[in-house]
This record gives sequence, C-alpha cells and structure tokens, in this order.
Amino acid sequence: MFEWIASPEMWVALATLIALEIVLGIDNIIFIAILVGRLPKEQRQKARILGLSLAMITRLLLLFSLFWIMKLTAPLFTILGQEISGRDLILILGGLFLIGKSTLEIHHDIDGAEESNEEDSMPPKIRGGFVGVLVQIAILDIVFSLDSVITAVGMVSNIEIMMLAVIVAVGVMMIASKSISEFVENNPTIKILALAFLILVGVTLVAEGLDFHISKAYIYFAMAFSLGVESINIYIKKKRLEHLRTQKRK
Repeated sequence: MFEWIASPEMWVALATLIALEIVLGIDNIIFIAILVGRLPKEQRQKARILGLSLAMITRLLLLFSLFWIMKLTAPLFTILGQEISGRDLILILGGLFLIGKSTLEIHHDIDGAEESNEEDSMPPKIRGGFVGVLVQIAILDIVFSLDSVITAVGMVSNIEIMMLAVIVAVGVMMIASKSISEFVENNPTIKILALAFLILVGVTLVAEGLDFHISKAYIYFAMAFSLGVESINIYIKKKRLEHLRTQKRK
C-alpha cells in the first residue's frame, strides 16, 4: 500500500501535484475570501476553515469515486453537434454561478460606495447568514474540486498520493487564507480585481464545458501581471499619503 514511499519518482510526483493543487485552489481561496468578508469579523475565520474543510472533503470524496468521475466524461446528449457530458454540465452551471455571483458582488460594492445612508452603507447580511455562506462555498467547491481531482487522476494513478496531495494543499491554503482574505478586504481595488478574475474563471469554466480549451497558464499569468501592477499602485498611493502626512507635520 505504501510501497511508493521508497520511490523518488513518486515523491517528485507528489510535490508536483501539491503545487498544482495549491495553484488550482487559488480561485477557491479568493471566492471564500470575498464571501466571508460579508460576515461579522468573529465568524470569518471559522467560515474560512469550514469552507476549505468542505473543499478537502469534497475532493477526497471525489477521489473515492474515481469510477463515477470517469463516467462523467461520457456524452449524455448532443446540442447543435456539441456533445455534453456530466462534467461539462457541472462546469457550465458552476461557471454561470460564478459569473452571476461575482457580478452581483461588484454591483453591491458599487452601490454600497454610492450610498450616503450609514445603515445602507454597512455590509448587508448574506441570505441565510453563516449557513448561507457555507452553502455557496460548497456549491463552488464541487466545481473547483472536480477540476482539481481530474488533474490529479491525469497525473498519478496512486490514490494515496492523490489524497496526501489534497490534504497538504488544503492545509497550506488554510494557513494562507486569513492573510489573503484580510489583504483582499483591506484593499477595495484588489477585491474588484479579484471579482473580475472570478468572472474570467467563470467564463473559462463555461468555455471548458463547451469544449473550448483555454490554457490556464494565460489566466494565471494575466492574474499575476494585473496583481503586480495593482500592488505597485497601492505602494505608490501609500507613499503619497505618507508624504502628505509628513508635509502637514511641517
């Protein structure tokens, strides 16, 4: 069962898979960060941990359902000459949900910025509160986990390695989630940028479901480049504020 421990190739495969699982989980972390930002501060960390725990449980359950996952790639029906499988349906519906949710969040932030009434400008409670957040996280976890598990299945055939990679990757995400969430919450422009990329991820999921393959390398490069530019803007703004404060003291 654990013969792979003595194999250097398996350790390389494990390290590679962990890295890929973390990269594929970035979308999940951003989505969770934005959702929990609408909760009271005392509930946010609990929601983050529970949300990522749901992601880990979903991925592990999907790994134990490898036969079912393989059947998901079989065509269910055809529309305009395009074969649609169970996996395609999940990706399309998940992508549409992500596009709709991110768009509503952007509208909420814009409308909230224009409200002058103090009560209206406060972040409204999400429908269902804490449970509502977990339900929304669970819905997207299924989509993100499916992508992650299919990647794992395509890379290695040893289920112990897949499970270990998922557990380690989610553990790393749990450690990083609070810092990422606070950074997103404290920087409104970063939050809008993150929501815009979640829309892009949603479009990519829909395209993938319709058999239009878009390399995720392009998506992640665009995210990294835009984040780098926005980080420079934040740094410049911070320096200007410090300069103004220094001038006022004089």
